[in-house]
Amino acid sequence: MQRKVLVTGGAGFIGSAVCRRLVADGASVLNLDALTYAGNLQSLAPIDNAPNYRFAKVDICDRRAVAEAFETSAPDHVIHLAAESHVDRSIMAGDAFIQTNVVGTFSMLEAARTYWQALPALRRDAFRFLHVSTDEVYGSLADEGAFVEETRYDPSSPYSASKAAADHLVSAWVRTYGFPAVISNCSNNYGPYHFPEKLIPLIILNAIHGKPLPVYGAGANVRDWLYVDDHARALDLIVARGRIGEKYNVGGRNERRNIDVVRRICAILDDLRPAARRHDSLISFVSDRPGHDLRYAIDAAKLERELGWRAQETFESGIEKTVRWYLDNEWWWRPLRDKVYAGERLGVIAEAGTVA
Repeated sequence: MQRKVLVTGGAGFIGSAVCRRLVADGASVLNLDALTYAGNLQSLAPIDNAPNYRFAKVDICDRRAVAEAFETSAPDHVIHLAAESHVDRSIMAGDAFIQTNVVGTFSMLEAARTYWQALPALRRDAFRFLHVSTDEVYGSLADEGAFVEETRYDPSSPYSASKAAADHLVSAWVRTYGFPAVISNCSNNYGPYHFPEKLIPLIILNAIHGKPLPVYGAGANVRDWLYVDDHARALDLIVARGRIGEKYNVGGRNERRNIDVVRRICAILDDLRPAARRHDSLISFVSDRPGHDLRYAIDAAKLERELGWRAQETFESGIEKTVRWYLDNEWWWRPLRDKVYAGERLGVIAEAGTVA
């Protein structure tokens, strides 16, 4: 029997990777996305005409539209990815983050709960709701250790605070209503189709154009990098086989300092697209982001042990694939750079608490 999956935020970076994977595996997919600035239907071009894929422009805060989506798609699984996700934008204006990440998650939970309670017994027992979150809810790590599922929440930015609130809502729906939900918390994703405001695509595209490569502070902040297709594979496993009420951390075991990530991209470009001078000569150290967490690291042992997942890409293999993809797919990123986001600095706080 064909599995039916409702995906929210499926026109985004991770969501589009999930949709492409599910459709290729034969699932029937309904993608709900409001198509805000980071939503891009071109990321779904490979599956746009697939008979088992359907898109609906829906804001998850619209309770009626979400309820109709459940009725028409009759999903077995929900993968809830729709979210505002850029920390710098949350510093500039947090309203959209609270609305989408908190109110929108509440809307999804209530629509899903109403739908689930009306299902026949066998389908009700099989239904699962996966809420996709971030390791940023845990705050910052020192030089040693890694986040585990029991790590205390300590969000540092409006973005991570909104995701922490959404996580708590999901956990409460499990405890209060017995709702069959699971939570995943992932490390920093990278790969093809990544909106160019994030570090890796921003550095690649600025380097291609000979523009400065901005690095916050001294570039000493550490992130655990997860190739997006590895993450999509993990989410498919978690929604299908994860235990109700549990959390699963998803990480690539690929810790790198930001400056080392930037230098590695420069070295790859020096090899693939040599310029008059080395690309790392474009590196420009800029004032640090407010509340910038020093280090994230994910311990994915629970996911590896219980569900048999392993990251297939090392950082070295994944970052080269990513750079090559951007070099080969100007058709995808050029309209974004020209019309949506040209690489300007975001998230700078001016005096008197205003945002520049």
